[in-house]
Amino acid sequence: MTATKNIGRKKRAVRLGPLLDGILARMGLAHKLGGWKIVTKWSEIVGDSIADVSQAVRFDDDTLLVSVPDAVWRQELLMQTDNILKKIHALPGGRAVKRIHFVS
Repeated sequence: MTATKNIGRKKRAVRLGPLLDGILARMGLAHKLGGWKIVTKWSEIVGDSIADVSQAVRFDDDTLLVSVPDAVWRQELLMQTDNILKKIHALPGGRAVKRIHFVS
């Protein structure tokens, strides 16, 4: 009987993004996912010239860990931290990042 009821009905597609976001939020993982999304978008955030000499490698404990080649680049990016954080916070999930730690 139920088979005949379904004849002629179209199934509605469900978008997985919002569904997954809801599941992760209920599991308490949305915050971490937001930080990891920033790791993957590092080059878009800082641009090609800075992305050529740095790489976001990890998000943990509200901190984005960024690898740089030497102390000179670490100092340069430390001076740009506020501007970089503003760009990060403008992105979906970006508010998860509270600090940036530069390591060489």
